Amino acid sequence: MTRDKDLNPMKVMKPLKINPKITGGTQPLTTFEMGKLWATYMGNSMSIQILRYFLQHCDDGDIRLLLENGIALSKDFKQRIEEFFTKDNFPIPIGFTEDDVNLGAPRLYADEFYPHYLKYASKAGMSLYSVAVPLVMREDIREFFIYCNQCATVFLGQINTVLMEKKFIANPPIIPSPDGIDRIGKQSYLNGFLGDVRPLQALEIIHLWDNIENNTTSKALLLGFCQIVKDEKIKTLFNRGLDMTEKAVKQYKEKLHIGHIQSPAYLDHLVTTSTYPPFSDKIMLFHKVDMFAMKIRSFGNSLAVTARRDLNLLYARTLVNIGLFVDDGMNILIDKGWLESPPQAKDRG
Repeated sequence: MTRDKDLNPMKVMKPLKINPKITGGTQPLTTFEMGKLWATYMGNSMSIQILRYFLQHCDDGDIRLLLENGIALSKDFKQRIEEFFTKDNFPIPIGFTEDDVNLGAPRLYADEFYPHYLKYASKAGMSLYSVAVPLVMREDIREFFIYCNQCATVFLGQINTVLMEKKFIANPPIIPSPDGIDRIGKQSYLNGFLGDVRPLQALEIIHLWDNIENNTTSKALLLGFCQIVKDEKIKTLFNRGLDMTEKAVKQYKEKLHIGHIQSPAYLDHLVTTSTYPPFSDKIMLFHKVDMFAMKIRSFGNSLAVTARRDLNLLYARTLVNIGLFVDDGMNILIDKGWLESPPQAKDRG
């Protein structure tokens, strides 16, 4: 049986004998560090306000604890980034404030929706942190993103425990263990439309399941946003996002069901009928543009491990639709003066 101390990487790795202080906090922020810190700040600034409202309307003790932990982590990450920015004379972004949330608004989502949302948002954050680790060179900031990643990993473990214990999600699908090593010997392995179409392999099932899980949560969130958004142009965009997401979920579910594999359930029933807005149009639009942009990375990961042509085409089409949605959402943010500019290079023209 593996013991916890046996999981220490220094048990198998020899320590590097180079003084890490040469890449310490005395070095100026590089492009990589500015960009990743800025994006992390904006995301967690938004999360704090969203989760504060959720906490106002939560009766389940276990779920309240998850929300409190989520707020605590976002505040911690935000404060640490402010310290980096202050030390390096970098302007602290405005992000989102108490003006973007009305804690007195009626309940918009059932308690059961919150852990689904937390998982959806935490996976997006974890994707951001994990990409930052190999790119960031300054040791103190690299250690910060390692810390963020570790916190998100532990937090996702708590979320999954609550989801499973309360039976809010189905058990992951099970397929038979292989009898032995089997080499791919025919080009038909890639078929998806015609001829001999093979069953889904494990990695394809994982990503179909993950994309359904993300999109059912996104759809329920959008359903609530559509009920409360004030601006008609943004409402039209949100309804377009709803249609896109619904279509995508149906297509992914069909691929699993053809293979007699269960899929995650819809969450639409967890949205109340309230039309009183707890969130500003600004924070809702930024949220959906940001999360749809994160989907691009998720679908890219799905494409990378998929070997069936029908799935590749499905993901490619989804990527095009998401790209158009994000572009149109960005244009609205810009038109309304709501979009803060990330750090950028000097115009030397």
